[in-house]
Amino acid sequence: MAGNNQQTTTSRRGVLIGGTLAAAAASLPAAAAESFWTARYTAKKGDVTLAMYRKRLHPPGPGTPKLPVLFLVHGSSISSIPSFDLTVPGGGEYSLMNVFARWGFDVWTMDFEGYGKSTVTSGNSDIVSGVNDLKAAMPVVERETGLTKFHFMGESSGAIRAGAFAVAQPASVESLILEAFSYTGKGSPTLAKRGEQTEFYRTHNRRKRDETMILSIFTRDKPGTSDPRVAVALAQAEMPNGDTVPTGTYLDMTANLPLVDPAKVQCPVLMVRGEYDGISTEEDLLDFFSKLPTPNKQYAVIPGAAHAIAMSLTRADLWHVMREFLTMPKTA
Repeated sequence: MAGNNQQTTTSRRGVLIGGTLAAAAASLPAAAAESFWTARYTAKKGDVTLAMYRKRLHPPGPGTPKLPVLFLVHGSSISSIPSFDLTVPGGGEYSLMNVFARWGFDVWTMDFEGYGKSTVTSGNSDIVSGVNDLKAAMPVVERETGLTKFHFMGESSGAIRAGAFAVAQPASVESLILEAFSYTGKGSPTLAKRGEQTEFYRTHNRRKRDETMILSIFTRDKPGTSDPRVAVALAQAEMPNGDTVPTGTYLDMTANLPLVDPAKVQCPVLMVRGEYDGISTEEDLLDFFSKLPTPNKQYAVIPGAAHAIAMSLTRADLWHVMREFLTMPKTA
């Protein structure tokens, strides 16, 4: 069911940090005005209401071309808008929604059950629940865009959600980007540490997620890979959603991996890992990559980035590899 359509939300591009990002700024397409058309929707999964968000350069309407849809899938600790449409005062561009809207995509995201503006339930919002959330969201996207296949990008446990959805409902998936993905979890220092709390995740459906925890995302692997202003802005954007989040993806990632069978992923795939990411090893990810049946697959390492690649100083490298993958010529 369509929600409130909010016309022309303005967002500044700002000053990009570092030589790589400064160079990347020149490659961004120039918009006539730094504004976007945005809309909000809701999807229903039984009694659960799921909040959905959309951003593009110009409003859709009769006679306007159908734009390719990029659907962004958030991770375990942060809801969708802070994850993908963050404003960092004085810090430059951190909104993937802005970047890809400028590049001609119709960009969507959603809050999973128990996150952000979606219904908070007694459930733990595990990976299976997330797949069902995506299934519930697809009819809304189809109705509003007139398309039936979409590009998906998931980060961290969102990459597991997106990958599991690609297996469960392949007809909806044009291509798949797995960023900061976990396959078996073998050799991951982050998951080994998190595994010390597995019994808590089994017996509790929500966990504490306060400002300190959000700030730690940027220091646990490799301090100095992000602008300190980003962590502060992210915490300020997310904390109004409350100081707890579901435990389901943490339980899945410590006790139930693997959750995506690479042999059953049929679409084109891009895998992206940060150089210093502790959530998975390169050996584990390359094992997954080698088992993908499609010849249309790519693997990229983003230098200078840790787990939060889209929030890193070298995030423009992520934008670049994503754009090149999403705009590759179709083979016969």
